Amino acid sequence: MADTAGRTVIHTRRRRSVSAVADAFGGPQTGTRHPLVAAAMVLPMAVLLTITFGGWEAVVTQASSVAGMLGR
Repeated sequence: MADTAGRTVIHTRRRRSVSAVADAFGGPQTGTRHPLVAAAMVLPMAVLLTITFGGWEAVVTQASSVAGMLGR
């Protein structure tokens, strides 16, 4: 219990370094992002994962079964 001042200094330094890193990368932003911007950020990774793990066949299979259920 007597060594709380030392721990406080360490935690303060750690918080400063974390906030410095956050500021370097633009910091936490408030507000909302336009849906098209969010889609543009997500789609490249989604395409990469689909190609990497062979998910394209699963998407085609699901789409064809849904089309079959709809009678097309």
